Amino acid sequence: METIKAGKLAEVTAGQLLWGDPEGDITGISIDSRTLSPGMAFFALKGERADGHDFLLEACKAGGTALIVEREDALVREERHLSRTSLIKVEDTERALQDLAAWYLSLFDVHKVGITGSTGKTTTKEMLYHILSEKYKTVCNQGNFNNLIGLPLSVFQVDSTTEAAVFEMGMDRLGEIHQLAEIVRPDAAIITNIGVSHLERLGSRENILRAKTEICDFMNRENTLIINEDNDLLSGHCFSGEHSIVTVGQGSKADVRISELKDMGEKGIEFCLHRGNENRVFHIGSPGLHNSINAALAVATALIFGLSMEEAASGLSKLTATDKRLHIKELRGIKIIDDTYNASPDSMKAALDVLSSIKSTRKMAIMGDMFELGEKEEEYHRQIGEYASKKGIHVVLSVGKNAELISLAAKEGGIQAFHFSNKEMLKSVLPQWVRKGDVILVKGSRGMAMDEIVKHLEDMNE
Repeated sequence: METIKAGKLAEVTAGQLLWGDPEGDITGISIDSRTLSPGMAFFALKGERADGHDFLLEACKAGGTALIVEREDALVREERHLSRTSLIKVEDTERALQDLAAWYLSLFDVHKVGITGSTGKTTTKEMLYHILSEKYKTVCNQGNFNNLIGLPLSVFQVDSTTEAAVFEMGMDRLGEIHQLAEIVRPDAAIITNIGVSHLERLGSRENILRAKTEICDFMNRENTLIINEDNDLLSGHCFSGEHSIVTVGQGSKADVRISELKDMGEKGIEFCLHRGNENRVFHIGSPGLHNSINAALAVATALIFGLSMEEAASGLSKLTATDKRLHIKELRGIKIIDDTYNASPDSMKAALDVLSSIKSTRKMAIMGDMFELGEKEEEYHRQIGEYASKKGIHVVLSVGKNAELISLAAKEGGIQAFHFSNKEMLKSVLPQWVRKGDVILVKGSRGMAMDEIVKHLEDMNE
């Protein structure tokens, strides 16, 4: 982060500087007093579990240059701690963080990309980051920092040396991506797909489409939207606005076309990309044919910013496995496919495709509930069991409430399937089930904490 002044921070956030030096230097932003370093500004956010206003003294002692607060009565008034600390009162600390991030990012002439979609956001972000890094000094948001707090914090990675920035944008309600797009104002935006994630909150896929297309709200004729042409709602949608559109997919009309897909199991995939008279074969180490569209969207975006297909291929070759996202782990005699980060019907099927593609004596799927699917949640869980029975999976073990329907449908499809009401019961039988040569997929929604099952399998096979 480039240094800014405390007085400027107060101005940008429409805050009152109640105490301190307006010329005080701020060299970083934090919302956690435990990670605060001298020179940083501390935003006292109010969360579900904690209120930053309860940790102002700790922030002062850590050397914070400024405290951004909502409540004047919460200010730390011990002068010995405040001698080098500015106090800035704002109406809403979360909104102030967003306003500061928007202003800060506007200071820099960088290529900005926003990425959203029901699935594939993080993978596409990582792919594009590696590709753009072939030509530009690039930053991107880390982990799941893709919401109204995480994305603003990610913005402060940008400095005077940055040439490109890639921002993943998540949401669970209408209006959220609009706010994120207002901060970033992307030069290019990617929509990976429209599925059923967050269907419970938004009510319909059409509303999910409305929410995702908010990423275009601040784009103009100089900007470009890149979409998955193979997705039914995206291909049929009439986009408003002056921005241009680049389509990507397997159809003959796609601007960037995918062909000759080759599944190499755990070694990854190969495919050919065509743009006009130009074409090239790509290889990525990430398993799953579904990753071809993620890679193609990333390549199509990189081409807009002046990279060549050769540079894109070089960048993709450096992609490494992302933790808890189809991460294949080899233990003593078994392989685990750790895809525990989250789950939706589409990503469940993609994970089963990967499991099916890997050669082994036995394929086992351990699956937990999928959340936020609304009125059709039972139907979607049954679909996963039916899909597993058609993909050559030998054993399905399920845990949770609705996941029982996965096992029931799988059993109806003719494969071994057993359900457990909780993870402790499941863990207790795994030593009896797991045997040498197994490939085991573990997946479920984040709230199911299926990574606990992965850890148990690892402990069993140390």
